[in-house]
Amino acid sequence: MDFSVRQAGLSTRCVHAGERRQKAEGSITAPVFNASTYTFESTEDLLRYVKGEEQREEYGRYGNPNERSVEAKIAALEKAEDAIVYGSGMAAIVGLLMTKLSAGDEIVFFDQCYHRSREFCAKHLARFGVITHQVTTGDFDAMEAAINDKTKMLVSESPTNPHLTVIDLEKFAAVGKANEVETLIDATLATPYNLSPLEYGIDYVLHSATKYLGGHNDLIAGIICGRKESLDPIRSMRGILGNISAPNNLYLLERGLKTFSLRMQRHNENGQRVAEFLESHPRVGRVFYPGLPSHPTHDIAAAQMKGFGGLITFEIQDADWQETARIVDAAQIPRIAASLGGVESLIEQPLVMSYYHCTPEDRKRFGISDNMIRMSCGIEDADDLIVDLEQALTA
Repeated sequence: MDFSVRQAGLSTRCVHAGERRQKAEGSITAPVFNASTYTFESTEDLLRYVKGEEQREEYGRYGNPNERSVEAKIAALEKAEDAIVYGSGMAAIVGLLMTKLSAGDEIVFFDQCYHRSREFCAKHLARFGVITHQVTTGDFDAMEAAINDKTKMLVSESPTNPHLTVIDLEKFAAVGKANEVETLIDATLATPYNLSPLEYGIDYVLHSATKYLGGHNDLIAGIICGRKESLDPIRSMRGILGNISAPNNLYLLERGLKTFSLRMQRHNENGQRVAEFLESHPRVGRVFYPGLPSHPTHDIAAAQMKGFGGLITFEIQDADWQETARIVDAAQIPRIAASLGGVESLIEQPLVMSYYHCTPEDRKRFGISDNMIRMSCGIEDADDLIVDLEQALTA
């Protein structure tokens, strides 16, 4: 039988894809290559590399054996031709947009998105003459209306942060193709376990690998997946900008990926159970979780996704920001922190954590209420998380 790891099940790909079967010195794990530069035996050896006859490393800013292994593994998980790893998720989206856009170009964003992505596009790309249009999330008529002959990219998350809105990827890709505009989906919250955007015709998939892919709250990295031909100029630009990830960081990411499939099973289970508990609690007014039939995009999520992840956003009934903060403080298992996707549960009040410096008008525009809580369910026992939330809500 001709066995191909890239065609194997997800768990098998997590463990084996992208790796040599026999590694240096017989090590079962990939050695960490802490090298800034790589030597050549001779000028003839160097010429083979320069002519593209041999794939290897030259200088650390252009590549690293650990990086090559991680990129191949994540590409296999996404069923992509290629992947590029960056020093962070923000470095990944910045690297992509800085490569693809020039002065006078325009992009269209759905308005529910990570606030730093919004800030970079609306504030910093504007300094270089790139115009960003934001339209209501999921409103494809508004997106169509915002497209013109200068539009170069359509951008969305799915699910979005923090409202967990799921985008109809078939429609999203169709709008891009009909207008000859490339499409980007940030699938950090979905992960390759729950969603495969490339199968819907999306051009680029972005992940903050800091979250579920790394999974242990101990690294920062980002990834872009897509067609090799499309990614080649982006990789070249990364070599100029230097947005690379350190070898030890890449080792941690590869180690985290080996248990990714197992962890996502628990994240999905915990997210669903905790969301159902919260929706039934009298002190909770509204729960944003695509696995609940009450979520506005539940039907889309159910059709596209295998599971719904561990992130839940909810609002406390008739509470002000201080009462909401007391509930956050009363929780004993989740730690108060930004980020998500790690084995430890985290909890935060978006008003205080991420949107404190925004005006009340902007918070209202972004859908951030004073009584909103965002919780990332880790891999603890769901029963324990529920008991803890019960005591926090009744404290």
